[in-house]
Amino acid sequence: MAQKQKILTEGTEYKPSKHLLRRFLAYYRPHIGLFSLDMLASLLISAIGMVYPIVTKAMLNDLIPNKQYRMIVWAGLLVFGLYVIRMLLRWFVQYYGHMIGVGMQEQMRNDLFCHLQRLPFSFYDNHETGKIMSRLTSDLFDISELAHHGPENILTSVVMIVGSFIYLCTINVPLTLIIFVVAPILAIVSAVCRKRMRDAFAERRVTTAGINATLESSVSGIRVTKAYNNADREIERFQTTNLLFRKACYKAYRAMATFHATSSFVTDVFNVVILIAGGLFLYRGDITFADYSAFFVSINLFIGPINTLIGFMEQFQSGATGFERFTEVMDMEPEYEKPDARELVDVKGYVNLDHVSFRYSEEGREVLQDVTLHLEPGKKLALVGPSGGGKTTICHLIPAFYALENGAITIDGQDIKDLTLSSIRRNIGIVQQDVFLFNGSIRDNIMYGRPDATEDEMIEAAKRANIHEFVSTLENGYDTQIGERGVKLSGGQKQRLSIARVFLKNPAILILDEATSALDNTTEILIQSALDELCRGRTTLVVAHRLSTIKNADEIAVISGGKVLEQGTHDDLMNLEDGIYRQLYSLQFRVGEKIDIE
Repeated sequence: MAQKQKILTEGTEYKPSKHLLRRFLAYYRPHIGLFSLDMLASLLISAIGMVYPIVTKAMLNDLIPNKQYRMIVWAGLLVFGLYVIRMLLRWFVQYYGHMIGVGMQEQMRNDLFCHLQRLPFSFYDNHETGKIMSRLTSDLFDISELAHHGPENILTSVVMIVGSFIYLCTINVPLTLIIFVVAPILAIVSAVCRKRMRDAFAERRVTTAGINATLESSVSGIRVTKAYNNADREIERFQTTNLLFRKACYKAYRAMATFHATSSFVTDVFNVVILIAGGLFLYRGDITFADYSAFFVSINLFIGPINTLIGFMEQFQSGATGFERFTEVMDMEPEYEKPDARELVDVKGYVNLDHVSFRYSEEGREVLQDVTLHLEPGKKLALVGPSGGGKTTICHLIPAFYALENGAITIDGQDIKDLTLSSIRRNIGIVQQDVFLFNGSIRDNIMYGRPDATEDEMIEAAKRANIHEFVSTLENGYDTQIGERGVKLSGGQKQRLSIARVFLKNPAILILDEATSALDNTTEILIQSALDELCRGRTTLVVAHRLSTIKNADEIAVISGGKVLEQGTHDDLMNLEDGIYRQLYSLQFRVGEKIDIE
């Protein structure tokens, strides 16, 4: 079956879905009240900013020539009082405006994390953890900054530009029109540089994700690195990724520098135009010296917001690129479940694979070919055979980790395509060779099997998994922290902890995927007794390389090349003179020592 899960195209152009702006604005909805106050405060800040030039003009044209000293003092106090108000408004905008951004960032992060939980296994097969993490952290931070500063900068800049145009016209219309004619030049410069900046910042974002991925991989594998003395190799890998990031930054900042330098030059031209045109107007008597001075002071009302918009472009590119990467993941198809899917209840444990064929991708080889297997309630079916034969794939298909198109899998006669994913997985317990434990306490990890379980139920599960006695020797008992991925525990302790987790879950169907193959013989004996207890009364599918662990299985199937080549009890398969199972078994025990099939 071909998995149709789209792969994130790192380093290539992503074509965002329609209504990208509408999707972004939707995140303002829960904060609309505070957002409105933030915009009102920004408008008041802009309005107060226009007071100083107006007062300056009044002083130069009226108060100073007419020697109205008392009014000069009152005007100054008025400006001072307004500046105090503006200080408070700026505090409001800075604090609550950022809180709006943080709130939106939290909402987006929750949405993205929840969506990641619903994506199929195939998504994680194709995407590195570090790159996924960068979309949850740095990308969303840039989006939140854009969410706060974007509307504020655009609104206040537009208001200031329009307001300054009207005000400057009250001083001198022809001079104002000359100044504003230069504005389209700035718009053209912005349009030309914007695409270059967008592409450069998108490339920088990809390389940032690459650094995160390399760092996550290296830190997680630090013990392997030290064991193989490969620190230099890891440093080289990181430096290569870091160099790509630096080159991407050079490109991004070169585009940004070109934009800023050119845009700033255009704004500087405004001052030259004012100097020359204003001087000529003054020489001809078309403007008074006081109006010319007021105009020169007031031109910052226009240049200021222009510079704000120029500075805003970098933030806009980072935030817009981040939101595109956010929506790219959000647009990935989650695990499919029929709208009318039924709950799987009162599970007896009949499991059937009926002519199942499967491949992980459209271009990939067929991992399973017409596989048919039958598991009876409370019975144990063991899968053996060489690596890559399809045994683990079968273990992944029964809990519906991958969608199935060819053939059918049924539980108690019900096709898993017609059942809810949660109810399927609620009734299946899995113990794997590579045990994953969460960073937390022993209690947290056992209770993960059933969070609503009681303390007594948790302890009983630990006892049945043969780990309670060990936990009792620890100073903090079940509250002992086990470190990242259970690093403070031995392999056998981690495995028994995972078994306790399944005991607490109490599923009707059990899958053991090479659960003891990584353990030494002594530890395996201890673990095997816990597994035997766990299997009692449950339908069990066992994948094993050590044939001694499955000798007493109710039925054994030999899987090789994606096909079921032999099937029967241990005695049945041993009676096949040229049988594959008999050869494998004889190989493992021919000199009285146990070795793996591989």
